[in-house]
Amino acid sequence: MKSALLNGVNLVCVVARHTSITSAAKQLNLTVGAVSQQLQQVEDKLGFSVFERHARGIRLTEQGNRLVEATSHHLAAIEENVFQLTRVSERKQIRLKLTPSFAFKWLVPRLEDFHRRYPDVQTHTLAEGALVDSDNRDFDIAIDYGPMPYKRSEAELLMEEWLIPVLSRDYLAKYPGLQQGSEAWQQVTLLHDIMPWQGVPKDYEWQYWASEQRLDIETNKGHFFNRTDMAMSAAEAGVGVALARQALLGNEIEQGRLIAPFAPIAAHAGYFIITQFDDPYTRLFKDWLKEQSQSTLN
Repeated sequence: MKSALLNGVNLVCVVARHTSITSAAKQLNLTVGAVSQQLQQVEDKLGFSVFERHARGIRLTEQGNRLVEATSHHLAAIEENVFQLTRVSERKQIRLKLTPSFAFKWLVPRLEDFHRRYPDVQTHTLAEGALVDSDNRDFDIAIDYGPMPYKRSEAELLMEEWLIPVLSRDYLAKYPGLQQGSEAWQQVTLLHDIMPWQGVPKDYEWQYWASEQRLDIETNKGHFFNRTDMAMSAAEAGVGVALARQALLGNEIEQGRLIAPFAPIAAHAGYFIITQFDDPYTRLFKDWLKEQSQSTLN
């Protein structure tokens, strides 16, 4: 009886992390009917309703919320201890979805550190498109770039982003008046990320930067790319001025391949972690991501 009730409380905690029974059932590899039936059995044993059902999904009742708050951290600690005892003999794959720019410029240079620390955990990095399709839940963890506040309330902020114009030293020599006003800006070629996120104009980031700098310039001009790193590479080749994301800058500035004559400004956007399957492995990887983001900010 106690074991069955403990399993039932664990089920409640898992379902509570989701906004619907359907989403929870996918993580648990169960049918929606099976999860609903088990929840009903748990509520019968407890003697009170844990969830309220509504048109958009489920939410905890007052008693259900008290139950989750009282037990979830204990269950997580048990799971974590079991994980630490057994992970040496296991191999785990983490499916990671993110944009090619963030994968190539930020994640890949750091992955060796994760693999060195956790050689038993495999990461499958899926950088398929310019935008992350988080509605297609074919991942364990996704990292998406978007405005703040982010569209998904359950997403965790990994780090905020800053925007900074970059160009080659030779290109700046052609337009030395860039720091003095908007006249020189009318002549340069702007290099754009055409889709920082869904539904914004293709020159959105340059519009935003010009507004913050109080520059009256035409931003809907230049070359347009569907990846920020491509715009940055074009700037390095002397094609024009790219509006780089600071987190994606590696050693280009230190090596003199790019220069940044302006201070960075807050993008009011950032990188967000979306978790599809929450287990000790994904928590391990998320903790590592957050550690890496702190080293980026510092």
